[in-house]
Amino acid sequence: MVEKIQTVAQEIEAASLTNAAELEQFRIAYMGRKGRIADLFDNLKEVAPEQRREVGQQLNQLKNKAQERFDQAQEQLTQNAGASASENTFDFSLPPVPNTLGTRHPLSLVRSEIVRIFERIGFNVSEGPEMEDDWHNFSALNFPENHPAREMQDTFFLSEDRDKLLRTHTSTVQVRLMENQKPPLRSIMPGRVYRNEAISARAHMVFHQVEGLYIDKNVSFADLKQTIYYFAKEMFGQDTKIRFRPSFFPFTEPSAEIDISCLICKGSGCNICKQSGWVEIGGSGMVDPAVLESSGIDPEEYTGFAFGMGIERITMLRYQIKDLRLFTENDVRFLRQFEGVL
Repeated sequence: MVEKIQTVAQEIEAASLTNAAELEQFRIAYMGRKGRIADLFDNLKEVAPEQRREVGQQLNQLKNKAQERFDQAQEQLTQNAGASASENTFDFSLPPVPNTLGTRHPLSLVRSEIVRIFERIGFNVSEGPEMEDDWHNFSALNFPENHPAREMQDTFFLSEDRDKLLRTHTSTVQVRLMENQKPPLRSIMPGRVYRNEAISARAHMVFHQVEGLYIDKNVSFADLKQTIYYFAKEMFGQDTKIRFRPSFFPFTEPSAEIDISCLICKGSGCNICKQSGWVEIGGSGMVDPAVLESSGIDPEEYTGFAFGMGIERITMLRYQIKDLRLFTENDVRFLRQFEGVL
């Protein structure tokens, strides 16, 4: 038994441990559960009782020697690998990395274009908070107490009394503008809004709107129509067709939905236009006198119109995008299509 221990000790001392493969072979051969040292411990029961203590000590020394040899070799290999990596941190034979342009998000591109279009006809830009109260989001806009938009399935409320919430439209900025400035007012309100809706190719719980407000003396529905005509043709082209459909909104009267001819299917029908050939881009109407009065504006002296549009919907039409979810997935392959677009 003693001779076997000495033989294994000599093998351990002479073992070549110059790479990871040899180190792993050494571990399996001498330190594994079925290795040479484990076999010697199993044979300890065959040693005479009076010699077991001494032989057992020799086996423990052999085991420690194998572990020490393994640890030293492993440390040396690690140091050598680190030194090699530091010496070869750069491969001078690699081709140069070309300069690449960053990309602007398509929603940012369209938002900027919307601002430029309306600025050309005298509109400025107003902004407001995304966390709002019930007054600015509902009550001041003539929403009745039992309106469905006040329910949990449509609105993200931030307080138990439902007074604090994430704004569901940028009409809240219109209210703040009317409260803090005197007519004439001519402004657009681009921003992010939140609604508790199922995410699909046509809808999302977080999206962007741009709303407009014009209040002055003798403002008529004809002014509203000409403003929308101008915007649609500037944004989508002079051949774009526009139609107004009678509708209802609590804060405007009369009210109308705004449709344009579908640019994706050219009127033949697709999932975006619901096979109709027309796509709704927003709502509009004359500001209800009750809304003007609640904001401190005399409805007998002033009239005005308001409109609101979804920036995502306009972007889908502008760039022929068929799935709204692409805007929030951060897919680089999608975003790179807009390199260099201004």
